[in-house]
Amino acid sequence: MSHLIAPSILSADFANIQRDVEMINNSEADWFHVDIMDGMFVPNISFGFPVIKAIKKHATKPLDVHLMIVDPDRYLQTFKDAGADILTVHLEACPHLNRTVQAIKALGMKAGVAINPHTPTNLLNDIIEDIDLVCVMSVNPGFGGQKFIENTYRKISALKEIIRATKSKAKIEIDGGVDLNNYRKLLEVGADVLVAGNTVFSSNDPAKTISILKKQIL
Repeated sequence: MSHLIAPSILSADFANIQRDVEMINNSEADWFHVDIMDGMFVPNISFGFPVIKAIKKHATKPLDVHLMIVDPDRYLQTFKDAGADILTVHLEACPHLNRTVQAIKALGMKAGVAINPHTPTNLLNDIIEDIDLVCVMSVNPGFGGQKFIENTYRKISALKEIIRATKSKAKIEIDGGVDLNNYRKLLEVGADVLVAGNTVFSSNDPAKTISILKKQIL
């Protein structure tokens, strides 16, 4: 199956958010990637429920919502109500991760788990069969436009082995620093979903850039 492209709304023009949402609707992108930051788990604040609802109102593709927040369990129902189709929580923020994943699924959403660059992949061994998505942070979370961390390739390969061994159906998503120079290698080592923010929205032709990222190379 072809890989998926999930442009990150965090890099969109918030003065023209409907225009950018419609651009993604009409492009070859597969998902909207929506980063939620609380200024506590990460040193930045993004946006909240009203913006998600506004995006959902116009989006014709699934909302892939990535929670970079402490105590995400408090808001699972609210994110569902706001329009999340896929809800990803950070392993580092969830002391009872299995319970959180099951709660997300019980609400009818797909469940993802994100790991920071310093977090070893083997910590996912006991949850990998229960989740739909692993979000590998390839930059330190909190800000767009950061430099890609090269160790990500090794982590993808390690995760692919865990997924094969457990027969998990989890997709591997890469978030941070994905660009036209590294996306091919990311796919070659096993990435399934590419999140692209600055690469798409700083382009002179965002839809064309999405099309380039979407091209199957394997």
